[in-house]
Amino acid sequence: MPDFKHMKLSELVRHEGYTCQCGREHICALDYLNVGRGIITEVPEMLKAMGVSHPFVVCDDNTYRAAGQRVCEVLDRSGIPYKLYVIPCQTDRLKPAEWEVGSVVMHFDPACDVLLGVGSGVVNDICKVVAHAVGRKNAIVGTAPSMDGYASNSSSMEVNHVKVSLYNQAPSGILLDVDILSQAPMRMLWAGLGDMIAKYIAICEWRISHLIIDEYYCEDIADLMRVALAKVMSAADRLTERDPDAVQAVAEGLVLAGIGMAFAKISRPASGLEHYFSHMWEMMALERGEPYDLHGIQVGIGSLLTLNLYKDIRAITPDAAKARDYWQRMTPERWEKQIRAIFGKTAPEILALERASHKNDPDKHEARLSRIIANWDRILTIIDEEIPDFDRIYGVMAKAGMPLTPQEIGISAEDTVNAFIGSRDVRDKYMTCTLLWDLGLTEEYAEKVRQCIS
Repeated sequence: MPDFKHMKLSELVRHEGYTCQCGREHICALDYLNVGRGIITEVPEMLKAMGVSHPFVVCDDNTYRAAGQRVCEVLDRSGIPYKLYVIPCQTDRLKPAEWEVGSVVMHFDPACDVLLGVGSGVVNDICKVVAHAVGRKNAIVGTAPSMDGYASNSSSMEVNHVKVSLYNQAPSGILLDVDILSQAPMRMLWAGLGDMIAKYIAICEWRISHLIIDEYYCEDIADLMRVALAKVMSAADRLTERDPDAVQAVAEGLVLAGIGMAFAKISRPASGLEHYFSHMWEMMALERGEPYDLHGIQVGIGSLLTLNLYKDIRAITPDAAKARDYWQRMTPERWEKQIRAIFGKTAPEILALERASHKNDPDKHEARLSRIIANWDRILTIIDEEIPDFDRIYGVMAKAGMPLTPQEIGISAEDTVNAFIGSRDVRDKYMTCTLLWDLGLTEEYAEKVRQCIS
């Protein structure tokens, strides 16, 4: 059986994939992957490895200046024909939304045989969606170590003002020039660190979900994520110095995380409640037509909020009567009123999700509660094994100079409490907030969230 955690990046991305002891095939079929210094000149080599020759180069104004112009110069020197499209920004920065995707599709040149994104999270996600729609391969030249989605087959998008994960196709080529990544805005370096800190919570929740609702889980993928996390955390102290070795370690850790998601075919190995704080804040901002911060910055703060909750979760003694009393008080009418108050115009989509998933079904509640109570000691063991000390993570983020509270990025206590309450309902995913709901503790822990940021 494969031992993913000891493999090189190049070994993990072979086309034939691996048969895992979990019983599934794990594939991240990249034609080209390279992370290193001064490798921007290898764009033609990447295209050749992918079997393509006429790229549609996609970037925005910022990423064109960061690396897009150099990519075009490399293509010109190599005599490779290409079409350049710089996506117009509707606000202060590019959004992963339907207008931007449509803009790229409408300007796409059918003569091109590959989408070549130049950027980080948003450009990468847009190119994945468009490449899937037009039936082309896609590749990415990264401009910042700001997120873990370079190698994943999912895209975090805004669809009808709701944050969703679309599963389409992973890039066939990834080129991360460390010299370029090192010059990214410091806030984007922070974002990469914040996105990786989330993995502590993601793996913990994945294991708990497997225990409570029998969700698919793979220990080998979890181990790969732990290796990715260790790689990033070991470099965290030097990241803000723009130390090339630290930036490379972070970039490789982020790529490993993306490979883990591609192996699992879901984002579960890499995101949990901490991401849903971010999703909720973004949805609130979209509802109001307001700006929001970088995903990884918000995720880092969401991670601290979630880690803080675990300090109290460790002291819980499950009380079946208390849980049942909470469910009886949370009538369908009361729940719907709460959803409409939190989600506003997007409430109908959230209500439709519940009609499809039946998370609030009393029989499902009872079944989950029974398993929680029967396995509570095991749940506590999982928490102890996966969740780090809050003060240690807080110290790492503080030393890096990162924002540490919602208020520092303009988010109110009320929006943070509502984000916690609403997080369970954004998707059908078993997380910390779901566990607390099943125990009848949502309102109690919402007050804990309020107290920790007041």
